[in-house]
Amino acid sequence: MSITALQPALAVVRILGIDPGSQRTGIGIIDVDPAGRSRHVFHTALKLLDGDDDAFAARLKRIFDGVGAIVAEYAPHEVAIERVFVAHNADSALKLGQARGAAICAVMHHGLGVAEYAAREVKQAVVGTGAGDKAQVQHMVGLLLQLPGRLQADAADALAIALAHAHTRSSLQRLGLPREAWRRRR
Repeated sequence: MSITALQPALAVVRILGIDPGSQRTGIGIIDVDPAGRSRHVFHTALKLLDGDDDAFAARLKRIFDGVGAIVAEYAPHEVAIERVFVAHNADSALKLGQARGAAICAVMHHGLGVAEYAAREVKQAVVGTGAGDKAQVQHMVGLLLQLPGRLQADAADALAIALAHAHTRSSLQRLGLPREAWRRRR
């Protein structure tokens, strides 16, 4: 999705961040005002393992249905999702890609585009280093959004993805650049 497709005229932009997973999918929603201030709206982790039906196809349907219901309820303007990383375990990478695909299909089904971010980009935007660990991400998301207590890891990652998108879109709008110009080719 290019930055020109973003909606700069809105007073507040609602961003849905998704951290896809085959056992839990993190969901985080923030509102960003024209000054760039972010406010927490909602977060959760969709639990995909169900004792009655742990079949992988059923988990993908839970992602599709869960993300679709959240989009319908919270009406985000923009969506950001974590890009798949190369894993050592091919089966895990395949499952993660399928979970990500189910989430993307749910969002697209509601007429929204999707911006993609590498895990290192998200950590850089939230923690200040692309090598930050999960605990640092959880801590910084809590600080940035002024949330009490410790966040569940997948929900914190999803909120971090939404924050990274908010920071990137703000910078791109100030510079007048398309999203594609921002990303270095890896």
